[in-house]
This record gives sequence, C-alpha cells and structure tokens, in this order.
Amino acid sequence: MAPIKVIGAAYGRTGTESLRYALDILGYNTHHMKCFFTDPNLDCNGFYNACHNREEADWDKLLADYDALTDFSAATFYYDLYKKYPDAKVILSVRPVDSWYTSVKNTIFRTIEELPDPEEGSKQFDILRLCKTVCLDGKLFNPESFLKEEEIKQMYRDHIEEVKKNIPEDQLLVVELGEGWERMCKFLGKDVPDVPYPKSNSTAQFIDYFLSQNRPVDIIPLLTKS
Repeated sequence: MAPIKVIGAAYGRTGTESLRYALDILGYNTHHMKCFFTDPNLDCNGFYNACHNREEADWDKLLADYDALTDFSAATFYYDLYKKYPDAKVILSVRPVDSWYTSVKNTIFRTIEELPDPEEGSKQFDILRLCKTVCLDGKLFNPESFLKEEEIKQMYRDHIEEVKKNIPEDQLLVVELGEGWERMCKFLGKDVPDVPYPKSNSTAQFIDYFLSQNRPVDIIPLLTKS
C-alpha cells in the first residue's frame, strides 16, 4: 500500500491503539506493534535491522500493506519515515507524564516481568527482540533503567519536544489523550465519522490481552516455554 500518509510519532500508552482504530475508520490501514502478532506478512526482522541500518531500510517493502502507523515502532522511526514520505501528516498524541509512566509500568513493564522468554528462533523471539530495541530504546525492557522514573519521564518529555522541533508546524498535530475527532479530521481533510472516537487498550484491556486466560491464540506461544 505505502507510501505512508500518516505517522503517529508518539510513544506507546498515549492512546496509540485508539488512534490506530480511528485512522482505520477514516479509511487508512494502520500499523501498530500488535500487528506483529497478527499479520503474517510483516517482516519483524526487517524492522529490527532498520534499527541498526536506517539508511538501508526499505520502508515501501516493510510497510507494503499499510499507509499509516502508530505506537513504538512508529515513534522510533518517525523522522526516518518523514524523510522518506515528506508529504505525510504527523500526529503526536500526548498525556501527562506521570499518568503515562504509571500506565507503562502497569502494562508493558508488568508483562515483561511476568512472561517467560520465548524460544530462540521462534517468531515470538523475533518480536521480543524488536520490542527490546524500539521500546524506549531498550530501557523499557531493562528494569534497572526503567525504574529510574525521573530519567524515563524526561525521555518522554524530550521525545515530544524533538518531534515538535523536527516536523513543520503545518504537518504536525499534537492531540491530547481522549481528545476525539474534530481537530484530527480537519488536519487530515476527512469528514467526522458518525461514530464515537475509539477507546481501546486500557490498562485492564492490555492485561486481559497479554496475561489473562482470555488472551488471543496468536500470543499463546509467547507465554509458554516449549
């Protein structure tokens, strides 16, 4: 599908999955980190290699079935993608830093602490290796680093300021968590849908997805050692 039309430049736990569903409602096909579990065509190792060889990344190939993306994989590469697709619109979703850190700690970090490591060579191993690279530059998967709360919070603030500095004002929309349709639709040149703005991936939903007995079949191999 590419070229990419919309880049969600925000870190995860700022409403990135809700933004994913919102963009899909508006007619885009949106990539999110969860797609690595559900889309067999995604080249997880290609994304991982892009972390180390950004100039050689073939984004048209890696994102062939998408024209928008959000979450940590988008935030990590937002500027590379903007340079590749300079006509893309960039959306930066934000929330108060204290609630963001608490949300990350109670969801992704908790999952990391409770799940066993997948078998090397498995798809789940490759996904985890990518997550260890793109989620807060690996700090989220390192308890010693992530539990330095003020440093992680400053990293969050710095990322927001970096995006604002790097993306021209007319191509950047900064939205508050839970803001809704109006400004985003105007920014993207879309009509406001006759449905509520999506609310997805709350802390309870995240835990249910990854840790409860209701978790989907596609992540079960990640949760069990062979």
